[in-house]
Amino acid sequence: RQVVASVQIGAHDLIKEGDWIEVPSFDADGDVVNINLHTIKIQNFDKTFSVIPTYKIVDVAYKNWRGMQESGGRRIQRSILVDMNSMNFCSLENLQKLRAIDLIQNFLDEHIASIQEFRSRNGGDLDSELDGPQITNTEVYRAYIEAYLHRREDIHQNGMPFLVRTLAPNPTGLPIELYIFAKTTAWEQYEAIQADIIDHLIAAAPHFGLRVFQEPT
Repeated sequence: RQVVASVQIGAHDLIKEGDWIEVPSFDADGDVVNINLHTIKIQNFDKTFSVIPTYKIVDVAYKNWRGMQESGGRRIQRSILVDMNSMNFCSLENLQKLRAIDLIQNFLDEHIASIQEFRSRNGGDLDSELDGPQITNTEVYRAYIEAYLHRREDIHQNGMPFLVRTLAPNPTGLPIELYIFAKTTAWEQYEAIQADIIDHLIAAAPHFGLRVFQEPT
């Protein structure tokens, strides 16, 4: 059985020394430091060791992170939860103020021109704020997030998915999700990039009249 498992692992290039693998059923999560006929030795990230019978690895679910490491990019998939009570349509005056944000100035100029053209054509007589073109503060915030991420040199801009999207509303708010890839697979650098982005976007939200959802204490 051990021989068959070893042949399968080698022939299909399933695992090799140096791979980062996760094997939940054995509480293993770390780097493969040795593979032999009978066992696979893994050094976990807490510096402990897990030893798994070689034949077992072909019978249980595991994840090999080699593909991610070889791709040169690691996924960041995080959501900012927006308090839906803070969502509203932006007034023309508010859009003019937001133009001070250089990253979205061109984006806002297009929307401001569209609103002004509609008002001019209709004599400025608007029965409702739903008349004519509108833009919400969440739309502007998403445009800012995209522009901010495109400016970062540590994020893949091409060749890997780059999404800033709105997910379904839920009891904790409206999730605005980032689905992007950092240009590093090194754990420490990856976590620093991810934290920097999330910190920045949470701090930026109030500039758009938005509140980030937080459970009341």
